[in-house]
Amino acid sequence: MSRPPNFFIVGAPKAGTTSLYHYLDQHPHIYMSPIKEPCFFAAEIREANCDSDQRSRIAHDTRGLREFLSGPMREKRFGGIVTGWEDYLRLFDNATNESALGEASVCYLWSPTAPERIAERIPDARILVMLRNPADRAFSQYLHGLGNGAIRWSLREHIERNLRHRSGQLCVHYPFLEFGFYTEQLSRYLERFGRNVWVGFHEDFMNRPLEVLQNIFRFLGVDAEFSPDMPRRYLEAQVPRLAAIGWLKRSGLWEAAARVTPSGLRPFIRRALIRRPGTTRMDPADRRFLVDFYREEIRKLASLLGRNLDGWVRQD
Repeated sequence: MSRPPNFFIVGAPKAGTTSLYHYLDQHPHIYMSPIKEPCFFAAEIREANCDSDQRSRIAHDTRGLREFLSGPMREKRFGGIVTGWEDYLRLFDNATNESALGEASVCYLWSPTAPERIAERIPDARILVMLRNPADRAFSQYLHGLGNGAIRWSLREHIERNLRHRSGQLCVHYPFLEFGFYTEQLSRYLERFGRNVWVGFHEDFMNRPLEVLQNIFRFLGVDAEFSPDMPRRYLEAQVPRLAAIGWLKRSGLWEAAARVTPSGLRPFIRRALIRRPGTTRMDPADRRFLVDFYREEIRKLASLLGRNLDGWVRQD
């Protein structure tokens, strides 16, 4: 019988959780689900709740997900909504003597249903939360959508589309700003899991990754002296220099072209067409808007956690 997970990386999106997932996966006493983002416990993340574009993408992915779940699951897979409990347990079939079994679905922090659904199945679960300045988090999510071709408009237009959204259907611009309202989201986990909730910050993770990881290892009850290989960051936004590149990526033609391009030319072509991660800056007017939008939220979060977050409200 498969063992269910005993800890979860619940978010926030674009706060370093993909890197965290991969680094934890290196620990000999930790087993991570081969699918990152199975979203099982978030009842909102279902095909029926998506707009037509998202539904078509989920439907297109269904066969591949089914094949993956039926196979050996030795490789990692990013995404795949798992809705059945037996299928979900299959994600942990390959666990052996690891003491910490984990899963990462960053929608869980935002999801109103996920904390209670986790508590019903795994009441003693440990919860990992990584928070990031919500203005920077939103910009990073926007860049990710720009890079994969899902977004072809300005950040301000993306914000306006989100603010006008009324249907509640999941789509490219919803949820977006909602992901940054951490106080209520975090409170749901603190109420249900209490001291079993670990809260970290993206800036600490970027500046002192080993220290943060060793704190997490201690929280999970595994060897805290283990030092993972950390040569790269994962899922950094690849922002195209031309809008057409995003369309090529979304259509699959980018990958097809890469397969027929001589390997020696690929790095030069990529540098010519894709901006280096971290080089795209937010317009100061957009930053001012987002900082003002989240100002009261940041104040409430600082009070909840007893942490000085004044740096989050600077507009430079």
